[in-house]
Amino acid sequence: MRRGLAACLEDTGRFSVTGSVGSLKEGRRFIEGAGKGVFPKLVILDIHLGAENGLEFIEFFRGFCKTRGIAMPAVLVCSVLEDPFRVRTALRMGAAGYIHKSTGEIELLRSIETVLSGGEYIDPRLQVKLGRDSGGYSKFTRREEQILTMIKQNYTNQRIAAELFISLRTVENHISHIYLKTSRYTRQELVDY
Repeated sequence: MRRGLAACLEDTGRFSVTGSVGSLKEGRRFIEGAGKGVFPKLVILDIHLGAENGLEFIEFFRGFCKTRGIAMPAVLVCSVLEDPFRVRTALRMGAAGYIHKSTGEIELLRSIETVLSGGEYIDPRLQVKLGRDSGGYSKFTRREEQILTMIKQNYTNQRIAAELFISLRTVENHISHIYLKTSRYTRQELVDY
């Protein structure tokens, strides 16, 4: 699967694959090595890496980028698992997108372009399972979802800014948008949202 995906991306002439790994240990080693040279702009991540949970890599990746002052590249989860809990968990942990392994080339390229441009991409087949059309988090941008999740964990604005490598003013602007979109007026109402 990894070789086929790499070949597909290379064949487009638009992407250069810098590496492919099959375990969390290999992934950590690769990122630590890349941190000394050219850092990837996108990581396509499977949830199943043998007996390991690939989502654990997102936590490592975030910490690695934070300690080195590197902006975290986009993470696109590519999995056979379709249950809404796993999709939401991946997004909460910092993934920018989630696609099914059976996704065709056109949809794959669309998902990559979307997450590389800062957007969120969810496989259209999973949108219904997630209830994206019934309100919930669908009204928020990816960054607003991240900030709302942190507010629900009682992070201060300063901590949110530090965790996301953005200015305090940017955090405040996002929170203003969240207040408008939720029709909430206090921080506690956002925590309870």
